[in-house]
Amino acid sequence: MINKDKKYLVMGLLDANSIAYAIGEKIKSFGAEVVYTVQNEKLKQYFFDRSENLSDTQKNSVNIEFCDVTDKNEVKNLFDKIGQINGLVHSIAYANPMTCLGDVFRCDVVEDIKKSFHISCLSLATAASYAQPNMADGGSIVTLTFDSRHAYGFYNWMGINKSALEALVRALARNYGKNQIRVNAVSAGPVFTQAASHIPGFSQLCAQWAQICPIPWDPKTDKGEIANLCAFLLGEFSKKITGQTIFVDGGASVIGGRMFDHEKAE
Repeated sequence: MINKDKKYLVMGLLDANSIAYAIGEKIKSFGAEVVYTVQNEKLKQYFFDRSENLSDTQKNSVNIEFCDVTDKNEVKNLFDKIGQINGLVHSIAYANPMTCLGDVFRCDVVEDIKKSFHISCLSLATAASYAQPNMADGGSIVTLTFDSRHAYGFYNWMGINKSALEALVRALARNYGKNQIRVNAVSAGPVFTQAASHIPGFSQLCAQWAQICPIPWDPKTDKGEIANLCAFLLGEFSKKITGQTIFVDGGASVIGGRMFDHEKAE
């Protein structure tokens, strides 16, 4: 269970439809304090401030700090400002859809590839290094990944970044175990978000998911299931779990081929 009256940092908020927001609101439902990060003021104004499903009062009640994870000084200043925390959620990823995703696998866009790795993978290690001193009593770090055991069409370099991210989770779990800090990854099924809308072939991926899930997965509503798992990993009931990639995807990750008609839920 999430620690009531404790503080948790959720990095990677975009708008009220984002996975980060769903996770943060689930944490708050247990009575804990949540601080979100957005990359910069411009993105907040363009996306979060335009969230149609939140009132102005709800928007103003959200505690938001700004942090560009590619700038270590901004990361340091963030953790210096927020003080002690019990948990950290890393819900951050980016790859240029014109060069790192799509129907052509490109190797000639080195700077874009490096940028995507920095934001999607390396930033977790950076955040963890500054979070550790702020977790004097131990704590939990959770990041978001996507099935890296298979190569999905259009996903290209992001699939590679996610594989690296999961390897990093294991390395960080080993490194921070002495500090009583757990590090885990949640591998989620596809969900409709602003970020996902920029992934080429995302609609086809969702259609594919519907064919391979033993338990039906709803890309529109199942952000809540992702948030539930993150809350579990952040809380006291998971204090001996670390270095793991745990799937919440309707079971798609274990199925070979497609589900037969007689196996599908009515």
